[in-house]
Amino acid sequence: MTVLLILIAAALSLICGYIVYGRWLATKLFALDPSFVVPSIEFRDDHDFVPTPVPIVFGHHFTSIAGTGPIVGPALAIMWGWGPALVWVILGSIFIGGVHDMAVLVVSLRNRGMTIGEIAGRLLNPRVRLLFLVLLLFALWVVLAIFGWVIASVFVQFPEAILPVFLQIPIAVFIGTQIHRRGRSLRAPCLVALALMYATVWLGAGCPGTAWTGGWFGELIQEVNYSIAAWPIWLWIALLLAYCYLASVLPVWILLQPRDFINSLQLLSSLGLVVLGLVATTAMGAGTISSHTDVPTLTMFAPFIDFSPQNAPPIFPFLFVTIACGAVSGFHCLVSSGTSSKQLQRETDAYAVGYGSMLLEGFLAVLVIIAVGGGIGLGWPEEYPGLSGTQLWHALYSDWKDVTGGKAIAAFVVGSGNFLESLGISATMSRAIIGVLVASFAGTTLDTATRLQRYVVQELSGTLLKKLPSSLVTQPLRWLTTTHGATLFAVTTAFCLAMLPAPGKGWSLETIGTGGLILWPLFGATNQLLAGLSLLVVSFYLRRRKLPTWIAGLPMIFMLAMPAWALFYNIQVWLSGGNFGLVIVALVMLAIEIWLIIEGILLWGHIQGVLEIPLETMHTKSQKSDDIR
Repeated sequence: MTVLLILIAAALSLICGYIVYGRWLATKLFALDPSFVVPSIEFRDDHDFVPTPVPIVFGHHFTSIAGTGPIVGPALAIMWGWGPALVWVILGSIFIGGVHDMAVLVVSLRNRGMTIGEIAGRLLNPRVRLLFLVLLLFALWVVLAIFGWVIASVFVQFPEAILPVFLQIPIAVFIGTQIHRRGRSLRAPCLVALALMYATVWLGAGCPGTAWTGGWFGELIQEVNYSIAAWPIWLWIALLLAYCYLASVLPVWILLQPRDFINSLQLLSSLGLVVLGLVATTAMGAGTISSHTDVPTLTMFAPFIDFSPQNAPPIFPFLFVTIACGAVSGFHCLVSSGTSSKQLQRETDAYAVGYGSMLLEGFLAVLVIIAVGGGIGLGWPEEYPGLSGTQLWHALYSDWKDVTGGKAIAAFVVGSGNFLESLGISATMSRAIIGVLVASFAGTTLDTATRLQRYVVQELSGTLLKKLPSSLVTQPLRWLTTTHGATLFAVTTAFCLAMLPAPGKGWSLETIGTGGLILWPLFGATNQLLAGLSLLVVSFYLRRRKLPTWIAGLPMIFMLAMPAWALFYNIQVWLSGGNFGLVIVALVMLAIEIWLIIEGILLWGHIQGVLEIPLETMHTKSQKSDDIR
């Protein structure tokens, strides 16, 4: 019963945060106006700027910001105890993450759908814009290189997820065509898409529960799954980045929007099944659920708090760097200002899409904490036969060095699958449902990140074109300002990084494809640093309008201090270990942070009540709104 009470208390806290604090932000602080002419209408091109119903934008935004972050982060940070992880997720998502995501979305809406880097240049100065873009380029480069490896790792551990993930693509194209070109209502396509998605999950799991299961058809499906899962990592990354290239250059309504939307339907329904499974497990008793557990009662088998797990870094500041998505994440500012702001058809939709999506992601992180802290204790016979409860949890989490991202994801899949078994769903189908959930989250982040990197490359190359003498401007540089050129640069550079072997590994067909792991130790701090700098930009937006700056200012200070502290700590560790490459990159990140802070301090005292130069707009009404806002 304790576990269920934890879930209820967390859900009520997030709902109250949305209704009280989120509504105050939307109506009082930002005064969202449904009559404001948003970028999707003013600059509609049916490619990037497409006015879209809020459910579809919500689906795109939620699946893009979530990814595997709110799964891996809490599943690792639970080593410090489920108590600190839970508190950080709830408070962080309500007072920092939700503010960050909605504020950046609103500011982008009021700046013609500009990305956060461009907005920084407007609200501060051009140097800040350039530094911001460099930071964004690095962060997205690592995301693209690593997420292909993450998806491939999920496929290797749970081959049942392969077929459903790839069948999402034709389903998405069909749904996108029905809604956008034919003007169909959402209801029928939604139901069709959801039914088709679960049918593909059932098919990928070998049709469990039918006469085909274990027969020639089920065996054929399983054989195909395992043969495809055995493909080398580098091949998976090549295929996934090729898909991302197409998803980035196509109009958003063809693939990106509908795929994210149908993913969100499946993901939300799957999370609902996990909640129902948790309720059923609590009501019926853990011992009656599955044959591979002797635990009589579901409880949190993880410790409430542990300040010194074996070989783990200190809880301060690393809790706030390890759990990013689910509490606050700098990557979200890229989605808010890069794609979502170009799709909202009303300014008031920013409340549900920006703040609501963040709190829903916080709820996902809560489920992860419960699944890994409690659900995994119901048994994992394939990996830990004969173990359950606290013994199993400690066997899994005995040493920080042994708990990798792939292992954390697997713990969530198995723990959640154990809850689904209480609903009468077979173990195979349960693992398939959650495995598809994880792979789909990672896939939506990967294709959105490619589109975002395209925007960053175009902005950077466009800036260089303006600053360099005409004699130094080359055709390749001009080509990078185009959609195809910037996208090809994004996927090619990510592929080059991925083709390196992981640290400590030699060159072989088995090790190439893991190069993203080289810079991955830097990503957590860099990502959270980006959140702090985005809040710095929001603080300047508020100060220029004489609005309360503490709402973004206090979270900004916290989110600048924690990643800087983590980087300083890691620099000492990397120096002692001889990882001088990571030390150099970390010092560069710290230098960029210090530079941006100094720029902000020098400008802060001179801009209160001083609006930035109004944008040139296409409509008189928008011009008036820009002058005011």
